[in-house]
Amino acid sequence: MCADILATLPARRGHFLLESGYHTDLWLTLDELFCAPAAVTPLIETLADRLRPHAAAAVCGPLLGGAFVAQAVASTLGTRFCYTEPVAAPQGERLFAAEYRLPPALERWVRAQPVAVVDDVISAGSSVRATIAALAAAGASRVVVGTLLVLGDAALTHFAEQSVPVEALQRRCFELWKSEECPLCRSGQPLEDPRVPVGR
Repeated sequence: MCADILATLPARRGHFLLESGYHTDLWLTLDELFCAPAAVTPLIETLADRLRPHAAAAVCGPLLGGAFVAQAVASTLGTRFCYTEPVAAPQGERLFAAEYRLPPALERWVRAQPVAVVDDVISAGSSVRATIAALAAAGASRVVVGTLLVLGDAALTHFAEQSVPVEALQRRCFELWKSEECPLCRSGQPLEDPRVPVGR
C-alpha cells in the first residue's frame, strides 16, 4: 500500500540541490501526499504501530510535510505533537547547513521528555538532524526516527552511528553526491534548487 501511494507522486529527473547540500538526479514532489487524508491514513496507522513500542511522550516533525505526518501519528498514538520550522534557507552548498527551531511556546512540552522525530520522506536526513538538534537544545531526548520512505543509505548510516533506531515503511535506492564529486556538475548540467519557486 505504501508503494502504491508513493508511486502516484510526481517525480522529476534532472540535477537538483537538496536542503542537505547534496546533489541528486531525482526529485519527488510531495505536495500531493496529504491532499487525500483517507488514503494516507493506513500509512499513518502502520507507522504509529511501528513507533508505539518506543514509548515516546511526543511526536515532532519538521515543517512542512514532516509536521503533517507527526501530527497524524501523535493523534493516533494519543501523545503530544510539536513541530520545528526552518530558521532560514541555507546559503551555498555546505553540507547540513540547514537549521530548524522549536517554537518557544512548545519547548516546555518536550523538556525532559522522550520524543519521536518523524518526517514524510528522508534522504540525507537534513531536516530530521536539525530537528533533533533543536529538541536536544530544549532538553528533550529523542528515542526514534520514523518515516514513510527512506531514500538511499546516507541517513540510515548516520542514525546507526548515533544509535538512533529508524522505523521506515519503505526504502528506495537513491543517488546522492557532494558537489565536488557530482557527475552532473562535471557534465555541465545546470543545477536547480526545486524548493525555490520558479521566477523568484
